[in-house]
Amino acid sequence: MQLRSYRQSDLETLYRIDQACFPPGVSYLRSELAAFIRHRSSATWIAEENQEIIGFLIADRDGRGAAHIVTIDVAEVWRRHGIGKALMDAAEAWARRDGLRLIRLETAQSNLAAQAFYQARGYLKVGTIGGYYANGETAWVMVKSLSG
Repeated sequence: MQLRSYRQSDLETLYRIDQACFPPGVSYLRSELAAFIRHRSSATWIAEENQEIIGFLIADRDGRGAAHIVTIDVAEVWRRHGIGKALMDAAEAWARRDGLRLIRLETAQSNLAAQAFYQARGYLKVGTIGGYYANGETAWVMVKSLSG
């Protein structure tokens, strides 16, 4: 597995992976993914195996000294193979290089596997946002200090 930067030709594949990873109302529209990727304060990492995209992560800077994980998606057959870990390592290293103090994300209250994954990486639940997702589901806000 290797990580590389986003290419414009990746968008359709990323959209398909996102649709497969998350239910309607949690997954993004193609136009939303494109906007997140194009934003001037964002970075996108692509995980590939044998030139096949198997996962990706989009992060951005929020202007208050924090990074934000917009989404992390790993194709189902590649889960539990270290792809998510590699993507998160890359995003956290990027945030540290940029001198950001904190990294945050949101995850669905029902997504217990994601919560466990993030908690094992040192993320703490700091609150909830009711109706965060278009399907009405509540999100946990989770944060990790990048200092020290």
